[in-house]
Amino acid sequence: MSEPEPFPEHQKMPELPVLETDRLILRRPHEKDIPATQVKFPQWLVVRYLHAEVPWPYPADGAQQHWGRMTGELDRREKSHWAITLKGGDDALIGLISLWKSGEAIHDQRGFWLDPVHWSKGLMTEAANRVTDYALLELEWPHLWLSNAEINTASHRVKEKQGALIVERVPRKYVYGDGIKVSWILTRTAWMQHRGAPEPRL
Repeated sequence: MSEPEPFPEHQKMPELPVLETDRLILRRPHEKDIPATQVKFPQWLVVRYLHAEVPWPYPADGAQQHWGRMTGELDRREKSHWAITLKGGDDALIGLISLWKSGEAIHDQRGFWLDPVHWSKGLMTEAANRVTDYALLELEWPHLWLSNAEINTASHRVKEKQGALIVERVPRKYVYGDGIKVSWILTRTAWMQHRGAPEPRL
């Protein structure tokens, strides 16, 4: 396939909306989320397939530092970050999902994590599908670049189900060690063709 046109670098992300699904509310991260993040994020099951830039062992102020970076990126409208919360719950953060425009060089525009307590319920797929709808249907982006460690078979299956196509495999260091980064492209057309299919459970 031919290389898609890049997004204009000068364009900023829109003001962050609140997004909802059947079971989730995706909202702006708040300072009150820092303690929950510090407890829920630094688990081996969560971080092992993340890029090696994530410090491990995770420092005691890691969540505080990350919250500061996210706040700056949100205020400058460089990236969109949503805290994942359960609808009808206590508004507590159970994970995070992010979206950004400038992903051409790294072939990546979406990232997420979820507390393993909430795995195998389809919640992460639900959040990822909502953000994908937002990017490709509401903002009318032509495509999304996505990536995962090749060993992360659950993330791999989600992208397949969404209609994404693999464009490259390259060496990459992850928290777990040396691995292969699989890059995908998900076009708006492919997403519209696949969005009615049964959702994989992650």
